[in-house]
Amino acid sequence: MQRLLIVGSGDVARRAACWLTRHFRVFALTRRLEAAERWRALGVCPVAGDLDDRASLARLAGLAEAVLHLAPPPGAGQCDTRTRHLLSVLSRGRSLPRRLVYVSTTGVYGDCGGDWIDETRPRRPISSRARRRLDAEQCLRRWGAQNQREVILLRAPGIYAADRLPRTRLLSGLPALTAAEDVYSNHIHADDLARACCRALFYGGAGRSFNVVDMSRMLMGEWFDLVADHLELPRPARLDRQALQQQLTPAQYSFMLESRRIKNDRLCRELRLRLRYPTPSFGLAH
Repeated sequence: MQRLLIVGSGDVARRAACWLTRHFRVFALTRRLEAAERWRALGVCPVAGDLDDRASLARLAGLAEAVLHLAPPPGAGQCDTRTRHLLSVLSRGRSLPRRLVYVSTTGVYGDCGGDWIDETRPRRPISSRARRRLDAEQCLRRWGAQNQREVILLRAPGIYAADRLPRTRLLSGLPALTAAEDVYSNHIHADDLARACCRALFYGGAGRSFNVVDMSRMLMGEWFDLVADHLELPRPARLDRQALQQQLTPAQYSFMLESRRIKNDRLCRELRLRLRYPTPSFGLAH
């Protein structure tokens, strides 16, 4: 049985684990003891290490034939040092992983003015966090080309699930943009993203990128209204852009600066993924 290494042991990785353990001998990089116990309960072998400490990653060299990389970049800086540390260690092994799947973000496209876009859209990230994701993508592509290994990129938007909703934002009463100035947002259910990761390990072509988004075409305010109704909370007030900027932190307001509608044709055609939750309305109802 092939060996698979999971890097980034969060919610999506755990959702994918039930399927992955039926097809691979699975290892997971973890920093904390409590996370190691949760992985063992899922039939996964934990490996101690920290992406911020390259010396702690030595055991990863030559460990697995495939890698599922879900770890986020650091919270600051212009580059993703965590991905660079990982690739440095993976390159030391006698046998390098043959396939690596990385979950990036649709934020690498930047602001598209509400246009319809696909994977051929030039990447022009605005936020520093999206620029770090782009750095990771570029490092991974170079590593794959230099070592003749298959690298597949999955670009995900806002991930939601029953326990991943903007409840705190709604409870705090933060406003949203008026309909006239609102921006398009994109979504994917955590279960569907986990399934896309699994399918990319088998069906993703070398060097291919995939937008992992659902079928919804919602303005951000519509999303907040939908969640508010689902949670039986008041809908957020609507303000124009100038008034809204005065009430939000720079990080919160940054999400209001980008608008894009993202196509998922390649996801459905090449990865043959049939979404279980094609829209947030359907996902919240179930």
